[in-house]
This record gives sequence, C-alpha cells and structure tokens, in this order.
Amino acid sequence: MRVKKKKAGQKLIVFTRYPEPGVTKTRLIPALGPDGAADLQRRMTSRTLVNVRQFSHRRRVNVEVCFDGGTKRLFREWLGSDLDYFPQSNGDLGTRMLDPFENAFGNGTAAAVLIGTDCPGVDPSVLQKAFDALAGKELVLGPAADGGYYLIGINQNADATALKSLFSNISWGTSAVFEQTIKAAEKAGITHSILDRLDDIDRPEDVPIWPQALATDIARNMHPKISVIIPALNEEANIASTIASAQSAPNAEIVVVDGGSTDRTVELARAAGAKVQKSQPGRASQMNAGAGAATGDILLFLHADTILPDNYDRLAELALASGNAVCGAFELKLDSSGIWFDIVEKTANFRARRWSLPYGDQGLFIRSDLFHSIGGYQQIPIMEDVELVRRLRRKGNIAIVPVPVRTSARRYTRLGPLQTLIINKIAIILYKLGASPTLIARLYNRKRGL
Repeated sequence: MRVKKKKAGQKLIVFTRYPEPGVTKTRLIPALGPDGAADLQRRMTSRTLVNVRQFSHRRRVNVEVCFDGGTKRLFREWLGSDLDYFPQSNGDLGTRMLDPFENAFGNGTAAAVLIGTDCPGVDPSVLQKAFDALAGKELVLGPAADGGYYLIGINQNADATALKSLFSNISWGTSAVFEQTIKAAEKAGITHSILDRLDDIDRPEDVPIWPQALATDIARNMHPKISVIIPALNEEANIASTIASAQSAPNAEIVVVDGGSTDRTVELARAAGAKVQKSQPGRASQMNAGAGAATGDILLFLHADTILPDNYDRLAELALASGNAVCGAFELKLDSSGIWFDIVEKTANFRARRWSLPYGDQGLFIRSDLFHSIGGYQQIPIMEDVELVRRLRRKGNIAIVPVPVRTSARRYTRLGPLQTLIINKIAIILYKLGASPTLIARLYNRKRGL
C-alpha cells in the first residue's frame, strides 16, 4: 500500500485508465472500433475532470487520480499537473478500490468519495450531495442503471473490517453489484444513503448517452461563448488540426486571421469551417483584427501550430471565475521529446506560475469586454503578448490552467532548444531594461522563426 501524507479533510478519488486503443473500453469496440472506444474514454475522462476541478474549487477537497495503463508523466501531460496520480493496485476491482480508501483513512481523511469517468451525469451537484450525505452516514452509493454503481463514498467512522466487506465477494461487472454491496453494508451494520440512479456508458447500447449528455450541456446554455482567434501566415501544414482542436468546444467561434499567406492556409481554414479575416502581417495586428470580428464573451488567442486540450472552453471559463483572475493561459507541452525540450517546458511553466508571465504559445484568454477596454494588443513587432500580460497584472491575477496545450517545437529545432531558450531570455531581459521592441525584433530575427 502506498503512503502519502496529506492534511486531514475530504478526498475525491477518480478511477480511470489511459485511453489506449484495443485496451480501453473493450466492451464498446463492437460499436465504436478500438480507436473510437479509446477516444470516447479520453473525452469522458477530460469532461469528468472539468467537473471535478469545478467542485474542488468550491469545496476544497483533495483530488487523487488512480489510473490503470499509462504512466504518471502521461497523465500529467494529458490531465494537468495540479492533481495527485497513483497507479491502481493489483487484484480485482474490489481490491483496487479498497486500497485508496484505506490509504485515505490511514492519513486522517474524514470522508472519501470514489467515482469513475463513464457516467456523464456526475456533476458538481452530485458530488456535493455525496459529501453532504457522508456527514450523517457511513456510506453513500450512486446506483447505475445497469445494476452497478457510479459513485461510492465512505467516512472515517466506518469500521475497518466492515469496510473490507463492501469490496469482497462482489460479482464485479454484473448487474448484481449494487444490490450485493447494499446487502453487505446492511449485514455489517453500516449506515448508508443512496443517490439518484444515473446512466453510465459501458455497453454498445449505452453509446447514445454520450451525445445526449453533450446536447444537454448546450441546451442549458450554461457556458459563455468563446472566440478562438488564430493569427496565421503560411500555416497550411498546421491550420486544419489547430482548428479541429478548437472546434471540440460546442459553443466556440473560430476566427483565422491571415497575414498574407501564399500557400493554402486560407483555403484550408475556410474548408474547415473557420471564419477567415485578412490583415496586415504581424501578430499584434492580426489578433486585434480577429478580436474586432469576434462575437464571443471570452477571447482565446491561439498560435496556428498549437493544439488545445479537451474541454478547453470550460477550463478557461473556470479559470476566469476563480479569484481575481483577469486573464489566463494553459501550461506548455512541446510536440518533441528530449531533455532540452523538457527543460524548455519546465522553464516556461515555472515562469508562467512564479511570475504570472505566460507567453502567447500557451493560449492566452481574456474576457472580451476587458480586452477592448484596455485597447487590445499594442502595435509592436515583438513582445506583444508580454506587454499585454504586464498591463493586465495591474488589474488582477493571471490564472494558469494546469492542463497543457501542445505546441510545435519547430522554433526550438531550427537552432536547437538550448540556444533558442537563451535567445528568448535575452529578449525578455532587453525588454525589461527598456529596449525598443523594434530593436529586439531585429535581434530576435522573427523571420527565421526564432
């Protein structure tokens, strides 16, 4: 059993597995194929973690992800660095679920709730009801329509021996799981509460539940419209995939601002369904033009070689609703591996968090009314993102979403990551010392992609 000392309090445990085709959600493969089943697992997990983060900000619970497949590093790159990740223990499902509960109570946790990621109905209100129930009962269960359960919560008052009985001699994977667990609780004298019955997605006949859940999200109109503004210049190799990542949000508007491309950038952007604007070249000019054409409540400025994470719109919304945040960005992940690329990522993410200074390749987002009220980007040839963030820091906090965008490493491969990192640092130092952006741009040599 692992041991990780945490402060006493409440814990939310998320059970999931890495979305590997052919291994993940195998019962859905007949309906979706190996890749489709894995993709659905990825999307359901990402959506669950958005709800978990929203709840944890409200309730201040510790969040722990217990995973099967993959590695801690893969999960951090996928779901973010703000969570604790632990591999699930060996044994049947009961043994694997019992382990994190015993660890939590061994470290002084007052109440713990465990959920999976395949029940779209588990939102912050359901989690709130579960923890509230544990204030007066030793056990809370959320029954699933297929006879299993989507949630189990236990408080520290439950007898250790009785606790084990909840996870022993259960016919896992059958329609008898919920009924057997209730009987085990009653036999052990464990007081319990039962939540509303919800649908989960385990079988081919369950697949329609997922689009219905997404349609419900849209119908509720719970989220502000987001405009993704993409400045582009000769980006035919990247623009379609970048647009596709932005289109994963149901209430997003995609605005591509072309600075005079001579390749198929404009053609591909229009074919992908983006709104295309023309502008003089230069990121500041292009992004201001895009903001002028955008109609969203939130503006997200995205480089044309950068891929947004799942549920980026809700992550941005949540970040702007937290504390006194006036602007935000995501963590950075490059699409190349190696020690120097790792150093570049760690340096960028440390800078963003420690000094509240994210760069434009991290996907800056801001409320539209605030962006226009401060005059948008200054018309300078370089450092336009740094200048904007420095102005915004005087008005409030800069939120860094602990989930990464994935951006091309091409700027770092031309001269090498170490030399490029040094050039970047020199440019920042010169800017802070008052050097003109025109001079810095000349030294930085943006035409070479540095």
